[in-house]
Amino acid sequence: MCGIVGIIGKGDVADLLVAGLRRLEYRGYDSAGVATLVNGRIERRRAEGKLVNLEARLKEQPLPGRIGIGHTRWATHGIPNETNAHPHATDRVAVVHNGIIENFVELRAELKARGCTLESETDTEVVAHLITLYLKDGMKPAEATHAALKRLQGAFALGIVFAGEHDLMIGARRGSPLAIGYGDGEMFIGSDALALAPLTQRITYLDEGDWAVITQQGATIHDAEGHVVKREIRATALSGALIGKGGYRHFMLKEIYEQPQVIGDTLRSYVNPTSRDITLPSLPEALVTAPRMTLVACGTAFYACMVAKYWLERIARLPVEVDIASEFRYRAADMPKGGVTLVVSQSGETADTLAALRYARAQGQHIIAVVNSPESTIARESDTVLQTLAGPEIGVASTKAFTTQLTVLACLTLAVARARGALSAADEGRLVSALIEVPARAADVLNHDGRLRDLAQGMIEATDVLYLGRGTSYPIALEGALKLKEISYIHAEGYAAGEMKHGPIALIDETVPVIVIAPSDELFEKTASNIQEVVARGGRVVFFGDAKGIGGLGDIDATCIALPEVDPFVAPILYSIPVQLLAYHVAVLKGTDVDQPRNLAKSVTVE
Repeated sequence: MCGIVGIIGKGDVADLLVAGLRRLEYRGYDSAGVATLVNGRIERRRAEGKLVNLEARLKEQPLPGRIGIGHTRWATHGIPNETNAHPHATDRVAVVHNGIIENFVELRAELKARGCTLESETDTEVVAHLITLYLKDGMKPAEATHAALKRLQGAFALGIVFAGEHDLMIGARRGSPLAIGYGDGEMFIGSDALALAPLTQRITYLDEGDWAVITQQGATIHDAEGHVVKREIRATALSGALIGKGGYRHFMLKEIYEQPQVIGDTLRSYVNPTSRDITLPSLPEALVTAPRMTLVACGTAFYACMVAKYWLERIARLPVEVDIASEFRYRAADMPKGGVTLVVSQSGETADTLAALRYARAQGQHIIAVVNSPESTIARESDTVLQTLAGPEIGVASTKAFTTQLTVLACLTLAVARARGALSAADEGRLVSALIEVPARAADVLNHDGRLRDLAQGMIEATDVLYLGRGTSYPIALEGALKLKEISYIHAEGYAAGEMKHGPIALIDETVPVIVIAPSDELFEKTASNIQEVVARGGRVVFFGDAKGIGGLGDIDATCIALPEVDPFVAPILYSIPVQLLAYHVAVLKGTDVDQPRNLAKSVTVE
């Protein structure tokens, strides 16, 4: 969602603020702005649209000042325009905010009744005015901020500066992440560690409800009740170099091409290549005895959970329920005693997934998190953390995060299966060997890039695209359709191939490309029959399969991409890559903003 950067520096900070915001572009945004103190006064520069517009504004009207806050906004309350762009300010307070103030309507009415004039449509502006009223009542900045925080309902991360206070910045969080960075006579705040690279590698993540008074000399952190607390300062390996494009046209393409490496990195943290077995950091006893496992996630991570359901039920013989995080807790379902809940989130800050975690915790479940950010809120609130080693993922459309999530879930499946006595040592060795081959086979798949670019040329005029798959290929069909929708804006739907005759077949004609994902497994022949039905109705079939499967199609008229022949267990990881590349090339040919698709945010930190 929105991105926050704040700096107390040794020199002018406006350019550093914009650079920090650029490192947060991956989160998605539709306006941006910065505020600094100039001779004690709050001065702002804001612009609708991309950061280049803000940079142009700053070139026309330079903004000095060695303390400031910056923001990239993803619109929730109020349309994207300059008036609604952050920072929001009064003559005494400037605020940037990620989240939603749920009681802003009541607060807005109260503020107007007290004579405040609000200029924007946003919920954030009430925070600046509320703190200002407390300052006018004689409170000091920290006291006024704490009083205002107690009035706010909802989720927020806040960065606040005060007129006349050149060595004071306050940060606060409830429900949305915020990090504090420590420098040499300089201090920083940011939505995540990436925002602060390469300014510092010494980071503290605020806990839920924390707020911090920050000066050049350091930070004093308070909990929600106002008590001073200690939070660990950690070293982070992130640097500015890690988030460059590395010569690729887009971050998404770079991240697609990084998959052989990051899948291998992730496997090396869980697989013993000599003994051909899986070693988890810890295998909770609850997984051995659990009557049921509940998998919860959003978006692409939800599709990773769908694949894991097939694996865990078939290989580990463990009953599994999969749920969309935004729906899960509202069913208010009873969860079984001794059960396990596994949540999957790239950022570890996904609001709906975090809420689902807390519901499961209240139901007495053991919590396992699969995350790419081991210092995230979800990681800190879980009993067991299984990290994906994808590295920073900047493109909004998830690619390497998805395949590393699948890799971790595959390793977890084998470990659980062995612990529950559902898998022999020989079978574990065979499946682990198949996993070890995936990085090399992924590199082979990337050799089809040119062919997939040619295929994309024939899809750019399509208005509808269908993706079909069976078994573990069904979630990959859903993921392929999601990728195409996200970045090319073409309507696409994924279906279980067996469901085609229950409705979707009515859509098929010569204008509708049908992408079929079908490795050679025990379901292949049934999928081949579905392809026959598509061809008979004039559909244009693009077939992702191996040489054996292509041979099994006979004289069916289909455009085929021959992928490496692998064990069906690992096929979902491998077959994710060509659907990513196909969506990427379609989007490039259509001229869309591949890395920052319209209306989307990388990390959804509010409901």
